[in-house]
Amino acid sequence: MINKKKAPAAKAAGENKRPLLVSLYYYRGFYLMFLPVIIFAVIFHYLPMIGIRYAFFSYKGIKDPVFVGLANFRKLVNMPGFWSAFGNTISLSVFKLLLNTFMAVVLSLMLNELRSVNFKKVSQTIVYLPHFMSWVVTASVFTLILSPTNAGLVNSVLINLGFTKEGIYFLGNQNWWRPMYYVINVWKDTGWGTIIFMATLSGINPELYEAASMDGAGRWNCLRYITMPSLSNTIITVLILNLAKVMNLFESVFVLQNDAVVRQADVLQTYIYTQTFNSGALPDYGYTTAVGLISSLVGCFLVLVCNRASFKVRGKGIV
Repeated sequence: MINKKKAPAAKAAGENKRPLLVSLYYYRGFYLMFLPVIIFAVIFHYLPMIGIRYAFFSYKGIKDPVFVGLANFRKLVNMPGFWSAFGNTISLSVFKLLLNTFMAVVLSLMLNELRSVNFKKVSQTIVYLPHFMSWVVTASVFTLILSPTNAGLVNSVLINLGFTKEGIYFLGNQNWWRPMYYVINVWKDTGWGTIIFMATLSGINPELYEAASMDGAGRWNCLRYITMPSLSNTIITVLILNLAKVMNLFESVFVLQNDAVVRQADVLQTYIYTQTFNSGALPDYGYTTAVGLISSLVGCFLVLVCNRASFKVRGKGIV
């Protein structure tokens, strides 16, 4: 008599023994749906990697590149502008990542406490909306709000309350530019960052809270011993995934920086842009490619370090 419980396992084993071509044909619908994704990845992510070779060439204008070995890397090591941009990239990106993640977690916890479903949906929609504004529009709006004249909302309030006698040029002041940059980023991206945390919070078993309540635990203890441990894996995963983009900081800085704060605002991507298009001399694409290659390698290193830390903390990583 055939054991019916072993039938599904035997069926699965039979499917695994199919020849490769037969399996490809059997799942042709899935592969066909995946085809646009793989084509997009190859064209826009893998083929451009061929251009890495120009980091070892002197490539100016349209003339043939000349192999120079590690000369471009020696040049960038001796360029003060590179190290300034490198330090700004790390400090701006990492602090922005930690601040945005922290604010997203706090906002998610606040939204999760709302009991009215309709009010909760309206609140989520309101905090999501800034994410869909382009950085150009965002920069224009905050340039008006932070204008140093009486037309600027912030300066108008400060002057009327007597905190200052004249307007402060927040986006043109070396001491104020970074705080304003972080504030603008929190306003724009925090709402969107709550989506994954809200999904995690909604997946927590309500019976855990009921059991804790029966044992006399208040909201703070429930938050400390149930909610935050449940969120910890998601927080670490978000940090690791976003670390891959730490060195790609460009648009948000480019639209908010100006000559008055270039030392505080210049990052590697804007440094590459300036060296290529606004240096006043014939651009050396080999040098800027070398800068981009270093940026990518540092980003990869940060991801591996954070993933290793995840192994130490959670016993597993995601890479």
